[in-house]
Amino acid sequence: MADAGRARRMAGRIKQIVANSIERQIKDPRLGMVTITDVRVTGDLHDATLFYTVFGDDEQRAASAAALESAKGVLRSEVGRQTGVRFTPTLTFTLDALPDSAKHIDELLAVAAAADAQVEAARQDARPAGEADPYRKPRTVDDDDE
Repeated sequence: MADAGRARRMAGRIKQIVANSIERQIKDPRLGMVTITDVRVTGDLHDATLFYTVFGDDEQRAASAAALESAKGVLRSEVGRQTGVRFTPTLTFTLDALPDSAKHIDELLAVAAAADAQVEAARQDARPAGEADPYRKPRTVDDDDE
């Protein structure tokens, strides 16, 4: 087992190599605007999971996924050539769900902001129920009561 620092350095190097290779070497027309967002390497350095995003709709995402799967061997060979490790890690491409999650959170925040605006609008002309000062006051002793 390699230490965590070595796995982290290897993940960074794989991310750089694959991103450059996709940009310069892979000429598949199905490949859209792909961005490698994260790479995670197992502790034994045998498997690497690459997270990516694609700019576009579901059809472009599916086409880019197919292009990455077909280019997996070329990319793995390039990783092995540039890293010089004894065993080149297998590459697994996974569509990153982070942009979709961020979009969903933005939508929820917009709904919450609209609800806050409604509450603020209702509060503008509101008056307290009952007396203006509803709190009890300490009893004062009058001179007449003595």
